[in-house]
Amino acid sequence: MINRVIKHLFYSIFWISITFPALSQQLENGPIPKDWFLKDPATDRVQGISAEKAYQTLLKDQPSRTIIVAVVDSGIDIDHEDLKNVIWTNEDEIPDNGIDDDKNGYIDDVHGWNFIGGKDGNVNQDTDEFTRAYVKLKKQFEGVDEKKISKKEKPAYEEYLKAKQKFEKLVADNKEQYELYNNLYQNVSLSVDTLKVLLMTDSLTQELVQSFQSSEPNLLFAKGFVLNIFRNIGPENSIEEFVSELREASEHFQQIVEYGYNENFDPRPIVGDNYNDPYEKGYGNNDVKGPDAMHGTHVAGIIAADRKNDIGIKGIADNVKIMSVRTVPNGDERDKDVANAILYAVDNGAHIINMSFGKSTSPRKEVVDKAVKYAAQKGVLLIHAAGNESDDIDIEKNFPTRFYADGSEAKNWIEVGASSWGANKDFVGSFSNYGKKSVDLFAPGVEIYSTLPDNKYKNLDGTSMASPVTAGVAAVIMSYFPEFTALEVKDIIRQSTRKFDNLKINIPGGKGEMEFSQMSSTGGLINLYEAIQLAQELKAKKLVK
Repeated sequence: MINRVIKHLFYSIFWISITFPALSQQLENGPIPKDWFLKDPATDRVQGISAEKAYQTLLKDQPSRTIIVAVVDSGIDIDHEDLKNVIWTNEDEIPDNGIDDDKNGYIDDVHGWNFIGGKDGNVNQDTDEFTRAYVKLKKQFEGVDEKKISKKEKPAYEEYLKAKQKFEKLVADNKEQYELYNNLYQNVSLSVDTLKVLLMTDSLTQELVQSFQSSEPNLLFAKGFVLNIFRNIGPENSIEEFVSELREASEHFQQIVEYGYNENFDPRPIVGDNYNDPYEKGYGNNDVKGPDAMHGTHVAGIIAADRKNDIGIKGIADNVKIMSVRTVPNGDERDKDVANAILYAVDNGAHIINMSFGKSTSPRKEVVDKAVKYAAQKGVLLIHAAGNESDDIDIEKNFPTRFYADGSEAKNWIEVGASSWGANKDFVGSFSNYGKKSVDLFAPGVEIYSTLPDNKYKNLDGTSMASPVTAGVAAVIMSYFPEFTALEVKDIIRQSTRKFDNLKINIPGGKGEMEFSQMSSTGGLINLYEAIQLAQELKAKKLVK
């Protein structure tokens, strides 16, 4: 995932004056707090979920039960200092004995399961789903004489021609982006590193660079180059972070070029399953961290980072266990794996499943639909990130989705868009998908500080962050109010969202303005304090009956 600031870096380096919201915005009385999303709008002047207020008042000294949240993601660093005490353990499985002790079909699944691994390792990168669809069509039609195409095959052939044109454009566009960002990263990092050496420092400041003197044209260029960057990012931000973000952008497009749209790349043999059998179970391995657990670890921390250890951060839920179900590679997840991840989580006791992933096509949607229906039957709440394409997903496709193939919908599903800290025109994340019909609500998803592998922490943006915020709120309600079903918890969350009368926001993607109330079916922002208040009222009514 690229920080949204990166989208603007090209312009900043070429001396165009623009604003960097994620880097330079502040509150009137100082920088945005790292835990802003836990804070209260009234007392803290940020549009957080009022979690700390809820714990200090409504939930103080109240009993709770442990809730299991399955994080279907890229993997989780289960040894992280802020997560190790909240990781789910399968008590019926004896670790590392090579036996399926609990007879659930998965050997040594002590902390979850990995559906994109096999006996010889793990999938890291994978292709885009569109690439896989194109390759399938290409095998069928490449080199075929159009005059010999049968009437029955004609629609598929036309689809192939459209896919070929689109695929080739995607490859060309992303190669161009990769070359652009990679060149920028190389030039910026070279200038920064050169000045660090000459100034004998590990960290550059604007003042230090300004003091540098030289008669060498190349060095003077480097000085001016770096000073321009400082002017754009603001004095409160580090140039090292800027370089890091630029490197991430370069790596992002490199991933797309070398793997995502590489029609010759296929990592699936690593898994060793029969990929043509979408209902196959039992494949994978028990490595729930995998080779790149950044995304999943960040998501897990938002939900459940240890609130009692006085280190790192505080997650939203205070009595929760995180089950890691590794399913999402660096590339598009596969429908078969998503379906099996949901089934695994349900069968092993998850109350909530967080799904911070998505794609634009779903070739085996019926398999995922069946798993979603199974979760609904078992009373499990599914929470899904709306996506980061700045799209209206009432119109554009985004999978997985609550809507089944027959037009009906899963009632146990919450779709979440991403919001920022201030109730102004930039309230909705500039990347966030939205939809009056398809999105339920918005939750904090901009500059969310959470856990990273190897005991690290970082801000990330995305509906991938907003979804676990919602999962955390749902977990708290389920924990303190066990009398409510998953559907009732969903209704409580929806009904208690905070509204912003007549607030007009910038539509993601630079598409003008619209009222925030029209961006989701509730027209609101999630708030834990308000949800707990409503839960207490509804509980009292139940007791009266």
